[in-house]
Amino acid sequence: MKVRSVNGINVTELGFGGASVGNLHRATGEEQSLAAIDAAWAGGIRYFDTAPHYGLGLSERRLGKGLARRPRDEYVLSTKVGRLLVPNPSPQGTDDDGFEVADDLVRQWDFSRDGVRRSIDDSLERLGLDRIDIVYVHDPDDFVDQAIAEAIPALIELRDQGVIGAVGAGMNQWEAPLRMVRETDIDVIMLAGRWTLLDRSGAPLLAAAAEKGVSIVDAAPYNSGLLSKDRPPQGALFNYAPAPPELLARANELADVCAKDGVRLPDAALQFPLRSPQVKAVVCGMSSAERVNDTLARLAAPIEESTWSALDG
Repeated sequence: MKVRSVNGINVTELGFGGASVGNLHRATGEEQSLAAIDAAWAGGIRYFDTAPHYGLGLSERRLGKGLARRPRDEYVLSTKVGRLLVPNPSPQGTDDDGFEVADDLVRQWDFSRDGVRRSIDDSLERLGLDRIDIVYVHDPDDFVDQAIAEAIPALIELRDQGVIGAVGAGMNQWEAPLRMVRETDIDVIMLAGRWTLLDRSGAPLLAAAAEKGVSIVDAAPYNSGLLSKDRPPQGALFNYAPAPPELLARANELADVCAKDGVRLPDAALQFPLRSPQVKAVVCGMSSAERVNDTLARLAAPIEESTWSALDG
């Protein structure tokens, strides 16, 4: 599989997104999760992404277990800071933030310097590792100023000390990351859903990133499922909610173009971000070995330049 460089760190162009093995939306058994990690490795994937948020630490623990017997120098791992996991004083039984896990812990927002360091220490313990390659400030939508003033400088300090390899931010919007690219010495932005076959609103961020030498890792290439099937169905999700009629219609127009050329819409959706030289990897959730193999096939599917031209029209 092709590799691209993020601040000198070589990532495979397809990354394994760890939210699904953290029981996102549905429970995924440990055996199935570990089989997915094994299939990703067998398929040449060497970039794995996770976060404390994903299953209240379950994703980190499972990835740590799944990668424990792999040579540490042969893969890249990223995790995130911004949500500390602390004991839940009033557990109700199940997490209420989208993950099918027990709510014995609760997330606590913290973008302070001390919070960043504590989060990394906790992640290292859950992962069973002694270093993390890339650390993203995670979803600081309501804390942008603090992230710029405290969290990113704390990560830059750790990067300069050689504790981590690259400093990033991961968000579902492009405006705040644009500020970070312009105002800080950040290395990489994980941009979710804003540079896709359907939603190209993140173009100003990509342009600024190119000027500053900042890498982009693209996440959520299917826009929460709208582009995940050959023909987008009624009720398909966009950005975690039912797609508005105009976006559903546009997705179907894209599907028409693909069908005309004998291309599957999900194949084009997965490959689209990688057409930009600023995008170093596309990260997808893959909850089973079957899903991993399907995603690898999508990445390898041939798409002619004429099809891309029609999709860009």
